[in-house]
Amino acid sequence: MKQIFKELCEKIIAQDPAVRFVGIADEDGNLQADAERKGLKAVFSPDQRAEYAITAANRQTTRLRWEYLLGKISYATSHYEKLIRATIPIADENRRLSYVVLVSFDANTKVDEIIPKKIIPLIKQSMSTLLKEA
Repeated sequence: MKQIFKELCEKIIAQDPAVRFVGIADEDGNLQADAERKGLKAVFSPDQRAEYAITAANRQTTRLRWEYLLGKISYATSHYEKLIRATIPIADENRRLSYVVLVSFDANTKVDEIIPKKIIPLIKQSMSTLLKEA
């Protein structure tokens, strides 16, 4: 399974030069795989990445809880001065979180064009395998 996660991270990194980092965490926030753009100086240390993954999984679980009122969530973004962070849930048919894809982009990137057109289609291609293993 780790190999499938790693390959997906590498495919997402290759989708756009503005993608800085991709990680896949399980529903508890344990980072399963990640990839970084080559030549990039990381903003987070490995410990900070692990902490962020836990926080992101918790937030994503909370967002899924409100879908019955708000509708299905595709992704969420946070725009910071230095970069943009996005979380994309991978949930089963009952909307229980299995994994969360964490993506960071260069600041001022038009993520609303990249995420739905380039990244979500890749995730959907792997969805049945990912959910089967969850």
